Amino acid sequence: MERQMTCKSLALAAAFTLTAGFSLAEDITVGTLVLKDPYAFETAKTARAGGAFVRIVNTGSDPDRLLDVRADYPKVQVHETIEKDGIARMQPAGEIDIPAGGMIELKPGGYHIMFMGLKGAQRFSVGETVEATLVFEQAGEVTIDFPVRKRTGGKADMGQMGTMEQGNNASN
Repeated sequence: MERQMTCKSLALAAAFTLTAGFSLAEDITVGTLVLKDPYAFETAKTARAGGAFVRIVNTGSDPDRLLDVRADYPKVQVHETIEKDGIARMQPAGEIDIPAGGMIELKPGGYHIMFMGLKGAQRFSVGETVEATLVFEQAGEVTIDFPVRKRTGGKADMGQMGTMEQGNNASN
């Protein structure tokens, strides 16, 4: 029995260790919003664009809205991925509503923060962080460090979008 418990404990510890790297960032609270698990994917050496992602939970009884994202990069926008006729395209999303008691997730293949015009040292490398300020209608501004993760290679992986051109610049 004791040996079984030791094996179970070791297996549990190993599972925790393997998944711990995916949620190292602490939750960030601004007003009634809680920002969870911010991250960005590493970009290729020739990439001109990169993406950042975060879950935004509204714990309040009133809706809020993500109005803008600012960062020290040539062009930064909130984008959404739209699929039409079997082709996925990205376009500026404009403002994003966050319902009272609800959540939105900025994730690969959906809403995301797009950094465009990347050159040289602006590209994202594992172990670094990407800083951006999110501007909310009710909660105000919050600056977040997005830890850069290794690309997963999945279908919706934003790290491979280096030469893709996106729509109009709504913010800087």
